[in-house]
Amino acid sequence: MSTSLLNEKSMAFLEKYLNNASPTGYEWEGQKIWMDYLKPYVDKFITDTYGTAVAVINPEAEYKVVIEAHSDEISWYVNYITDKGLIYVIRNGGSDHQIAPSKWVNIHTKNGIVKGVFGWPAIHTRKGEKEQPPKLDNIFIDIGAKDKEEVEAMGVHVGCVITYPDEFQVLNKDKFVCRALDNRAGGFMIAEVGRLLHENNIKLPFGLYITNSVQEEIGLRGAEMITQRIKPNVAIVTDVCHDTTTPMIEQKKEGDTAIGRGPVVSYAPAIQNRLRERILETAENNDIPFQRLASSRYTGTDTDAFAYSNGGVASALISLPLRYMHTTVETVHREDLENVIRLIYQTLQNIQTGETFSYFD
Repeated sequence: MSTSLLNEKSMAFLEKYLNNASPTGYEWEGQKIWMDYLKPYVDKFITDTYGTAVAVINPEAEYKVVIEAHSDEISWYVNYITDKGLIYVIRNGGSDHQIAPSKWVNIHTKNGIVKGVFGWPAIHTRKGEKEQPPKLDNIFIDIGAKDKEEVEAMGVHVGCVITYPDEFQVLNKDKFVCRALDNRAGGFMIAEVGRLLHENNIKLPFGLYITNSVQEEIGLRGAEMITQRIKPNVAIVTDVCHDTTTPMIEQKKEGDTAIGRGPVVSYAPAIQNRLRERILETAENNDIPFQRLASSRYTGTDTDAFAYSNGGVASALISLPLRYMHTTVETVHREDLENVIRLIYQTLQNIQTGETFSYFD
Protein backbone atom coordinates (compact mmCIF):
# COMPACT_ATOMS: atom_id res chain seq x y z
CA MET A 1 0.00 0.00 0.00
CA SER A 2 1.16 3.56 -0.66
CA THR A 3 2.14 6.03 2.06
CA SER A 4 -0.47 6.54 4.75
CA LEU A 5 -2.96 9.36 4.25
CA LEU A 6 -3.39 9.75 7.99
CA ASN A 7 -1.09 12.06 9.91
CA GLU A 8 -0.73 12.66 13.66
CA LYS A 9 -3.39 15.36 13.64
CA SER A 10 -5.80 13.02 11.80
CA MET A 11 -5.28 10.27 14.36
CA ALA A 12 -5.69 12.65 17.29
CA PHE A 13 -8.97 13.85 15.76
CA LEU A 14 -10.17 10.28 15.16
CA GLU A 15 -9.51 9.26 18.75
CA LYS A 16 -11.10 12.37 20.25
CA TYR A 17 -14.11 12.11 17.94
CA LEU A 18 -14.68 8.42 18.67
CA ASN A 19 -14.25 8.73 22.43
CA ASN A 20 -16.82 11.52 22.68
CA ALA A 21 -20.36 10.27 23.27
CA SER A 22 -22.82 11.21 20.50
CA PRO A 23 -26.07 9.31 21.07
CA THR A 24 -28.98 9.71 18.68
CA GLY A 25 -30.71 12.98 19.48
CA TYR A 26 -27.69 14.28 21.42
CA GLU A 27 -25.06 14.63 18.71
CA TRP A 28 -24.05 18.27 19.08
CA GLU A 29 -20.86 17.91 21.17
CA GLY A 30 -19.48 15.49 18.59
CA GLN A 31 -20.52 17.84 15.81
CA LYS A 32 -18.56 20.66 17.47
CA ILE A 33 -15.41 18.48 17.48
CA TRP A 34 -16.01 17.58 13.83
CA MET A 35 -16.58 21.18 12.72
CA ASP A 36 -13.58 22.44 14.67
CA TYR A 37 -11.36 19.95 12.80
CA LEU A 38 -12.77 20.86 9.38
CA LYS A 39 -12.79 24.65 9.90
CA PRO A 40 -9.40 25.37 8.21
CA TYR A 41 -10.36 23.39 5.11
CA VAL A 42 -13.81 24.70 4.15
CA ASP A 43 -15.59 27.95 3.34
CA LYS A 44 -18.61 27.82 5.64
CA PHE A 45 -20.85 25.62 7.78
CA ILE A 46 -24.57 24.94 7.74
CA THR A 47 -26.32 23.49 10.79
CA ASP A 48 -29.98 22.67 11.27
CA THR A 49 -32.50 22.53 14.10
CA TYR A 50 -31.73 18.92 15.06
CA GLY A 51 -27.94 19.15 14.84
CA THR A 52 -26.85 18.00 11.39
CA ALA A 53 -23.63 19.79 10.39
CA VAL A 54 -22.51 20.53 6.83
CA ALA A 55 -19.07 21.84 5.84
CA VAL A 56 -19.29 23.61 2.48
CA ILE A 57 -16.64 24.23 -0.18
CA ASN A 58 -17.65 26.59 -3.02
CA PRO A 59 -21.01 27.59 -1.45
CA GLU A 60 -21.92 29.87 -4.37
CA ALA A 61 -21.86 27.05 -6.96
CA GLU A 62 -25.19 26.03 -8.46
CA TYR A 63 -24.31 22.34 -8.93
CA LYS A 64 -24.08 20.59 -5.56
CA VAL A 65 -22.41 17.33 -4.58
CA VAL A 66 -22.87 15.80 -1.13
CA ILE A 67 -20.49 13.39 0.60
CA GLU A 68 -22.24 12.14 3.70
CA ALA A 69 -21.96 10.09 6.88
CA HIS A 70 -23.99 9.97 10.08
CA SER A 71 -22.82 11.22 13.44
CA ASP A 72 -25.02 9.39 15.93
CA GLU A 73 -24.35 6.24 17.91
CA ILE A 74 -26.75 3.70 19.41
CA SER A 75 -27.61 4.15 23.06
CA TRP A 76 -30.28 3.48 25.69
CA TYR A 77 -32.90 5.53 27.51
CA VAL A 78 -33.84 5.22 31.19
CA ASN A 79 -37.38 3.84 30.97
CA TYR A 80 -38.33 2.71 34.49
CA ILE A 81 -36.82 3.00 37.98
CA THR A 82 -37.77 0.34 40.54
CA ASP A 83 -38.44 1.00 44.23
CA LYS A 84 -35.11 -0.76 44.91
CA GLY A 85 -33.25 1.74 42.74
CA LEU A 86 -32.60 -0.44 39.68
CA ILE A 87 -33.06 0.97 36.20
CA TYR A 88 -34.75 -0.66 33.19
CA VAL A 89 -34.07 0.64 29.72
CA ILE A 90 -35.42 0.96 26.20
CA ARG A 91 -33.39 1.31 23.01
CA ASN A 92 -32.36 4.52 21.33
CA GLY A 93 -31.38 2.95 18.01
CA GLY A 94 -30.45 -0.70 17.53
CA SER A 95 -28.72 -1.37 20.86
CA ASP A 96 -27.89 -5.04 21.46
CA HIS A 97 -29.39 -6.48 24.66
CA GLN A 98 -27.15 -9.55 24.48
CA ILE A 99 -23.92 -7.62 25.01
CA ALA A 100 -25.23 -5.57 27.94
CA PRO A 101 -24.64 -7.74 31.05
CA SER A 102 -21.51 -6.71 33.00
CA LYS A 103 -20.93 -3.58 30.86
CA TRP A 104 -20.18 -0.24 32.46
CA VAL A 105 -22.43 2.62 31.35
CA ASN A 106 -22.50 6.41 31.45
CA ILE A 107 -25.90 7.90 32.28
CA HIS A 108 -26.06 11.47 30.99
CA THR A 109 -27.77 13.86 33.41
CA LYS A 110 -28.00 17.64 33.77
CA ASN A 111 -25.42 17.35 36.54
CA GLY A 112 -22.97 15.32 34.43
CA ILE A 113 -22.22 11.62 34.05
CA VAL A 114 -23.54 9.09 36.55
CA LYS A 115 -21.72 5.77 36.33
CA GLY A 116 -23.55 2.46 36.38
CA VAL A 117 -23.29 -1.20 35.42
CA PHE A 118 -25.58 -3.62 33.67
CA GLY A 119 -25.93 -6.21 36.44
CA TRP A 120 -26.53 -9.90 35.88
CA PRO A 121 -27.28 -12.78 38.30
CA ALA A 122 -24.24 -14.83 39.25
CA ILE A 123 -23.70 -18.15 37.48
CA HIS A 124 -24.05 -19.95 40.85
CA THR A 125 -27.66 -18.80 41.16
CA ARG A 126 -28.64 -19.99 37.70
CA LYS A 127 -27.96 -23.72 38.13
CA GLY A 128 -30.58 -26.43 37.81
CA GLU A 129 -32.89 -24.59 35.49
CA LYS A 130 -32.95 -23.45 31.90
CA GLU A 131 -30.67 -20.45 31.37
CA GLN A 132 -32.45 -17.18 30.69
CA PRO A 133 -30.64 -15.24 27.97
CA PRO A 134 -30.27 -11.45 28.25
CA LYS A 135 -33.43 -9.82 26.90
CA LEU A 136 -34.70 -6.26 26.73
CA ASP A 137 -37.10 -6.93 29.59
CA ASN A 138 -34.57 -8.49 31.99
CA ILE A 139 -31.41 -6.42 31.62
CA PHE A 140 -31.08 -3.66 34.21
CA ILE A 141 -28.65 -1.00 35.39
CA ASP A 142 -27.35 -0.65 38.95
CA ILE A 143 -25.92 2.76 39.92
CA GLY A 144 -25.29 1.80 43.56
CA ALA A 145 -28.45 3.46 44.86
CA LYS A 146 -30.51 1.91 47.67
CA ASP A 147 -33.89 3.06 46.34
CA LYS A 148 -35.72 5.14 43.74
CA GLU A 149 -35.37 8.33 45.80
CA GLU A 150 -31.58 8.01 45.81
CA VAL A 151 -31.54 7.41 42.05
CA GLU A 152 -33.53 10.59 41.51
CA ALA A 153 -31.35 12.54 43.97
CA MET A 154 -28.36 11.59 41.76
CA GLY A 155 -30.07 13.36 38.85
CA VAL A 156 -31.20 10.23 37.01
CA HIS A 157 -34.75 10.25 35.67
CA VAL A 158 -36.83 8.64 32.93
CA GLY A 159 -35.53 9.87 29.57
CA CYS A 160 -31.86 10.17 30.52
CA VAL A 161 -29.73 8.80 27.70
CA ILE A 162 -27.16 6.07 28.39
CA THR A 163 -23.95 5.30 26.49
CA TYR A 164 -21.04 2.91 26.88
CA PRO A 165 -17.69 4.43 27.93
CA ASP A 166 -15.50 2.08 25.83
CA GLU A 167 -12.75 4.03 24.05
CA PHE A 168 -10.53 3.77 20.97
CA GLN A 169 -7.84 1.09 20.85
CA VAL A 170 -5.58 -0.40 18.18
CA LEU A 171 -5.51 -4.18 17.76
CA ASN A 172 -2.45 -5.78 16.13
CA LYS A 173 -1.12 -2.49 14.69
CA ASP A 174 -3.71 -1.87 11.95
CA LYS A 175 -7.16 -2.75 13.33
CA PHE A 176 -9.07 0.10 14.93
CA VAL A 177 -11.47 -0.94 17.69
CA CYS A 178 -14.12 1.21 19.37
CA ARG A 179 -17.81 1.56 19.99
CA ALA A 180 -19.50 3.92 17.48
CA LEU A 181 -17.18 3.30 14.55
CA ASP A 182 -20.67 2.98 13.09
CA ASN A 183 -20.57 5.62 11.85
CA ARG A 184 -18.14 8.12 13.25
CA ALA A 185 -15.59 6.36 11.07
CA GLY A 186 -17.67 7.78 8.21
CA GLY A 187 -17.63 11.28 9.65
CA PHE A 188 -13.87 10.96 10.02
CA MET A 189 -13.41 9.76 6.43
CA ILE A 190 -15.42 12.55 4.81
CA ALA A 191 -13.57 15.09 6.97
CA GLU A 192 -10.27 13.68 5.72
CA VAL A 193 -11.49 14.09 2.13
CA GLY A 194 -12.08 17.77 2.89
CA ARG A 195 -8.60 18.09 4.38
CA LEU A 196 -6.92 16.42 1.41
CA LEU A 197 -8.75 18.57 -1.14
CA HIS A 198 -7.53 21.66 0.68
CA GLU A 199 -3.96 20.51 1.30
CA ASN A 200 -3.52 19.31 -2.28
CA ASN A 201 -5.09 22.51 -3.64
CA ILE A 202 -7.77 20.63 -5.61
CA LYS A 203 -10.30 23.08 -7.06
CA LEU A 204 -13.63 21.37 -7.65
CA PRO A 205 -15.97 22.82 -10.30
CA PHE A 206 -19.03 22.44 -8.06
CA GLY A 207 -20.18 23.04 -4.50
CA LEU A 208 -19.13 20.27 -2.11
CA TYR A 209 -21.35 19.66 0.91
CA ILE A 210 -19.54 17.50 3.48
CA THR A 211 -22.56 16.38 5.48
CA ASN A 212 -22.57 14.79 8.94
CA SER A 213 -26.20 13.87 9.55
CA VAL A 214 -27.92 13.14 12.85
CA GLN A 215 -30.45 10.44 13.76
CA GLU A 216 -29.61 7.78 11.18
CA GLU A 217 -29.92 5.00 13.73
CA ILE A 218 -33.64 5.58 14.21
CA GLY A 219 -34.66 5.88 10.56
CA LEU A 220 -32.38 8.12 8.45
CA ARG A 221 -34.09 11.18 9.92
CA GLY A 222 -31.24 13.67 9.81
CA ALA A 223 -30.48 12.92 6.17
CA GLU A 224 -34.19 13.23 5.37
CA MET A 225 -34.16 16.76 6.79
CA ILE A 226 -30.87 18.07 5.42
CA THR A 227 -31.32 16.83 1.84
CA GLN A 228 -34.38 19.08 1.57
CA ARG A 229 -32.24 21.99 2.76
CA ILE A 230 -29.25 21.35 0.44
CA LYS A 231 -31.17 20.09 -2.62
CA PRO A 232 -28.09 18.28 -4.02
CA ASN A 233 -27.54 17.00 -7.55
CA VAL A 234 -25.37 14.07 -6.42
CA ALA A 235 -24.89 12.27 -3.08
CA ILE A 236 -22.11 9.83 -2.19
CA VAL A 237 -22.86 8.27 1.17
CA THR A 238 -20.47 6.33 3.36
CA ASP A 239 -21.49 4.02 6.18
CA VAL A 240 -20.35 0.66 7.53
CA CYS A 241 -21.31 -2.83 6.40
CA HIS A 242 -20.71 -6.27 7.89
CA ASP A 243 -17.55 -8.31 7.72
CA THR A 244 -19.30 -11.63 7.05
CA THR A 245 -16.26 -13.88 7.56
CA THR A 246 -16.55 -14.26 11.34
CA PRO A 247 -18.50 -17.14 12.96
CA MET A 248 -22.31 -17.39 13.03
CA ILE A 249 -22.90 -15.27 9.91
CA GLU A 250 -24.45 -16.95 6.88
CA GLN A 251 -22.70 -15.67 3.75
CA LYS A 252 -25.40 -17.02 1.43
CA LYS A 253 -27.70 -14.50 3.12
CA GLU A 254 -25.33 -11.66 4.08
CA GLY A 255 -22.85 -11.79 1.17
CA ASP A 256 -19.06 -12.12 1.28
CA THR A 257 -17.34 -8.96 2.53
CA ALA A 258 -14.35 -8.69 4.84
CA ILE A 259 -12.13 -6.16 6.56
CA GLY A 260 -8.81 -5.66 4.79
CA ARG A 261 -10.21 -6.25 1.29
CA GLY A 262 -11.15 -2.68 0.49
CA PRO A 263 -14.20 -0.39 0.32
CA VAL A 264 -17.56 -2.03 -0.39
CA VAL A 265 -19.62 -0.61 -3.28
CA SER A 266 -23.35 -1.30 -3.11
CA TYR A 267 -25.92 -2.44 -5.64
CA ALA A 268 -29.55 -1.64 -4.78
CA PRO A 269 -32.57 0.12 -6.31
CA ALA A 270 -31.62 3.36 -4.53
CA ILE A 271 -28.14 3.29 -6.08
CA GLN A 272 -27.91 5.29 -9.31
CA ASN A 273 -26.15 2.87 -11.65
CA ARG A 274 -24.17 5.39 -13.69
CA LEU A 275 -22.84 7.04 -10.56
CA ARG A 276 -21.89 3.66 -9.12
CA GLU A 277 -20.06 2.74 -12.34
CA ARG A 278 -18.15 6.04 -12.14
CA ILE A 279 -17.02 5.04 -8.64
CA LEU A 280 -15.95 1.56 -9.80
CA GLU A 281 -14.05 2.99 -12.79
CA THR A 282 -12.31 5.40 -10.42
CA ALA A 283 -11.30 2.52 -8.15
CA GLU A 284 -9.92 0.51 -11.06
CA ASN A 285 -8.05 3.47 -12.56
CA ASN A 286 -6.43 4.31 -9.22
CA ASP A 287 -5.66 0.73 -8.12
CA ILE A 288 -7.99 0.99 -5.14
CA PRO A 289 -9.23 -2.47 -4.08
CA PHE A 290 -12.99 -2.81 -3.70
CA GLN A 291 -15.72 -5.32 -2.89
CA ARG A 292 -19.34 -5.54 -4.02
CA LEU A 293 -22.51 -5.89 -1.96
CA ALA A 294 -26.11 -6.37 -3.10
CA SER A 295 -29.11 -5.13 -1.12
CA SER A 296 -32.67 -6.16 -1.90
CA ARG A 297 -35.26 -3.43 -1.36
CA TYR A 298 -33.19 -0.77 0.41
CA THR A 299 -29.66 -0.15 1.65
CA GLY A 300 -30.74 0.70 5.20
CA THR A 301 -28.43 3.73 5.11
CA ASP A 302 -28.80 7.45 4.51
CA THR A 303 -28.39 6.66 0.78
CA ASP A 304 -32.10 5.83 0.71
CA ALA A 305 -33.06 9.21 2.18
CA PHE A 306 -30.97 11.14 -0.36
CA ALA A 307 -31.90 9.03 -3.37
CA TYR A 308 -35.65 9.43 -2.98
CA SER A 309 -35.64 13.14 -2.04
CA ASN A 310 -36.17 16.25 -4.14
CA GLY A 311 -37.66 14.32 -7.05
CA GLY A 312 -34.67 11.94 -7.11
CA VAL A 313 -30.97 12.56 -6.41
CA ALA A 314 -28.24 10.47 -8.07
CA SER A 315 -26.89 8.58 -5.05
CA ALA A 316 -24.36 5.86 -4.31
CA LEU A 317 -22.98 4.08 -1.25
CA ILE A 318 -19.37 3.28 -0.38
CA SER A 319 -19.16 1.24 2.80
CA LEU A 320 -16.41 0.46 5.29
CA PRO A 321 -16.40 -3.24 6.25
CA LEU A 322 -16.70 -3.69 10.00
CA ARG A 323 -16.74 -6.58 12.46
CA TYR A 324 -19.12 -6.84 15.43
CA MET A 325 -21.54 -4.05 14.50
CA HIS A 326 -23.51 -2.45 17.36
CA THR A 327 -21.16 -3.84 20.00
CA THR A 328 -18.53 -1.95 21.99
CA VAL A 329 -15.71 -3.66 20.04
CA GLU A 330 -16.58 -2.67 16.47
CA THR A 331 -13.45 -3.36 14.41
CA VAL A 332 -12.21 -1.94 11.09
CA HIS A 333 -8.97 -2.19 9.11
CA ARG A 334 -6.86 0.93 8.79
CA GLU A 335 -6.17 0.24 5.09
CA ASP A 336 -9.90 0.07 4.33
CA LEU A 337 -10.41 3.38 6.11
CA GLU A 338 -7.71 4.99 3.99
CA ASN A 339 -9.00 3.41 0.78
CA VAL A 340 -12.53 4.70 1.34
CA ILE A 341 -11.03 8.18 1.75
CA ARG A 342 -9.01 7.71 -1.46
CA LEU A 343 -12.00 6.44 -3.41
CA ILE A 344 -14.25 9.37 -2.44
CA TYR A 345 -11.43 11.88 -3.01
CA GLN A 346 -10.65 10.53 -6.49
CA THR A 347 -14.31 10.12 -7.48
CA LEU A 348 -15.05 13.76 -6.70
CA GLN A 349 -12.37 14.73 -9.22
CA ASN A 350 -14.18 12.64 -11.85
CA ILE A 351 -17.51 14.46 -11.56
CA GLN A 352 -18.22 17.44 -13.80
CA THR A 353 -20.59 20.24 -12.98
CA GLY A 354 -23.96 19.84 -14.69
CA GLU A 355 -23.87 16.04 -14.94
CA THR A 356 -27.30 14.45 -14.61
CA PHE A 357 -26.18 10.79 -14.78
CA SER A 358 -29.36 10.30 -16.82
CA TYR A 359 -29.89 6.90 -18.44
CA PHE A 360 -31.40 8.70 -21.45
CA ASP A 361 -28.55 11.02 -22.44
